Amino acid sequence: MKANKKLRLQYSLQNSFFLILFLSLVFVIGFLAKQFVYVKDMTQANRSVLTKGSIEVIESMKDPIQLTIFASNDDGSENFRKSIVDFFAKYQRAKSDINIKFINPIEEPKLLQELGIRSDGEVVVEYNKRTEHISPPFAEQEFTNLLVRLSRTNQKPILYLDGHGEKNLIGKKTNDLGGFGDQLRNKGLKLANPDLTALNDVPKEGAMLIIASPQVNVGKVEAKKILDYVEQGGNLLWLLDDNNFKGLDSLAKYLALKVSDVSVIDPLAEEYGGDENITFSTIYGDHPITRNFMLRTIYSNAHEVNAQDSYENGWEVSELIEVATGGWLPLSKKNGEDKFNFIKGEDKQGPINIGIALKRKFGDIGQRVVVVGNASFLSNTFITSGGNLDLGINIINWLAGDDQLITIQPMPLKDINVSIPNDSKSVFIAWTIFHSFQYFIPIGLFILGFVVWFRRRKA
Repeated sequence: MKANKKLRLQYSLQNSFFLILFLSLVFVIGFLAKQFVYVKDMTQANRSVLTKGSIEVIESMKDPIQLTIFASNDDGSENFRKSIVDFFAKYQRAKSDINIKFINPIEEPKLLQELGIRSDGEVVVEYNKRTEHISPPFAEQEFTNLLVRLSRTNQKPILYLDGHGEKNLIGKKTNDLGGFGDQLRNKGLKLANPDLTALNDVPKEGAMLIIASPQVNVGKVEAKKILDYVEQGGNLLWLLDDNNFKGLDSLAKYLALKVSDVSVIDPLAEEYGGDENITFSTIYGDHPITRNFMLRTIYSNAHEVNAQDSYENGWEVSELIEVATGGWLPLSKKNGEDKFNFIKGEDKQGPINIGIALKRKFGDIGQRVVVVGNASFLSNTFITSGGNLDLGINIINWLAGDDQLITIQPMPLKDINVSIPNDSKSVFIAWTIFHSFQYFIPIGLFILGFVVWFRRRKA
């Protein structure tokens, strides 16, 4: 009897010690979880963590960011406020000095009128005494683009040449650059197309001039103004679809530019559903535009572009884009199907460089030029392919002097919405699936566990 009492006491002490140890462990784990945050995202669109592009934008912003959220504080609004906090928590994990302040719109009607608040949950984002508004539903790409606009130091407009059949930055045709132009505006850049036939020169207040493959010759007067603009330190993005400079031969000579007569042939493109005139790039030069850039970009009828360092004009030339690692540049005279056959010793084996960046010291700021032997890679047809948009934005940021914004752009969410048909069968299936995970499966597991425990106890 005494032995049994002693044994029960021993078991009781062991169980008590285990319970105390278990509760202590739970407390320590809870404390550490509050002090240190680790997030592992398993969603397709990485909705719980930021993309690399957003993190780099956040890290480039050295000053605090203030978020003033105008959200209701009545009954039932807790979940709404929590969803807002959860979205911005991703950014706070990357930048600790993002401060959030909630204001109940009902309590501050005058402030709402002054700031122009129009919707519940609207957020006023302030950075370096500049502000922008964003309203729910929130998405990473939209908010990161807002941060890029706030952090952009260069407010000069982007000028683009028009009136000669160029690929238009506001055009909607498949070969135009309207989609790219929309992305530039989303990132806080302004577009303008000066009429060089009426103006005395290219406006100096522009951040750069874009020439996107004219189809007819640029007039001599306009060409002279463009050459003067570059000679006087203007930044330039020149997109070429062939080696016909369309009246800008003097500019090409000033840049010591050489463009191939024919386009690159890339047989490997057939593996991706393209023809021999489509080519890809995964190899890039060591330059701020392409450093650490690992996305694949796609081009159609790309031409080789080269230039030599010019001691006379002070140009320093860097190669940017190499394509057709398994292809070639036809140099021998061939017709028809023969042009798609590589002739060793005559044709130039890939990879072939199709983009260059030039820079030189000019005044206090310096001057930058980018020439790409392909204009279609930024067209509405190809802008969403691979990393074409990212490369185009990087080029623009470098030319504008916003080197800190050269980064991979955040991708839009793929699984942000689930659309359920409005018929009764679809609603019933959705209701069953949702509540199965919320109630039925957990309750079922609990009952099953209780039954197993009860049977073992009786045995």
